[in-house]
Amino acid sequence: MTQEWVAGGDKPRASELAYDDLRDRIVNLRLPPGSLVNEQAMANELGLGRMPVREAIARLVTDRFITVLPRRGAVVSPVGLDDVLNMFEAREAIECGVAYIVAKRATSEDLDTLRELVKAADGAREGKDHEAFLHDDHAIHAFLVHMVRNSLLQDAADRLLLHNLRFWRLYWGSRPAQTSTMMSHSDLVTAIEAHDPEAAAKAMREHLTASLFLVQSSF
Repeated sequence: MTQEWVAGGDKPRASELAYDDLRDRIVNLRLPPGSLVNEQAMANELGLGRMPVREAIARLVTDRFITVLPRRGAVVSPVGLDDVLNMFEAREAIECGVAYIVAKRATSEDLDTLRELVKAADGAREGKDHEAFLHDDHAIHAFLVHMVRNSLLQDAADRLLLHNLRFWRLYWGSRPAQTSTMMSHSDLVTAIEAHDPEAAAKAMREHLTASLFLVQSSF
């Protein structure tokens, strides 16, 4: 949950609650692409006023999770090939830089946590559990961004990684899970452990390129 609080209070704002709930529903595909997002119906369901839901929808439009269409209103944004290509381009621009910086800054505690996250993802790969793998893979990429410790970068990367998570849920939802198509992070971890920025950026780029090839071959 994001951390926007009422001044002088200890509870999140109603609009923040609505935003988090709606975004989670979209990323988890409880609200699939193309779903109509009705302000009043959602306010009733969440037990909130209509204005907080309206504010949440406006933020989600800015975040590109919701699109406003003429004569239809607010709908969950579709995911087409152009959207996926743009997403991977943004991921390469951000995450290769993240890997480069992380390789220079990683502490022993960071590496211990990263190894545990990768171990969990590898276990999910072997079990061909795509939902567990997506959860663990997302945790790896999110933690890498956290390791940079840059709040401006964190905001942009977190949003991008949630778009990525939504896409992969859509992708795996209609395809059998295979170990060979769930990408490992072993080369990336090795480069970060060696504190080799160039190798870490290269490993991340190769990871993303392999993932993109998998996607393009299916479209």
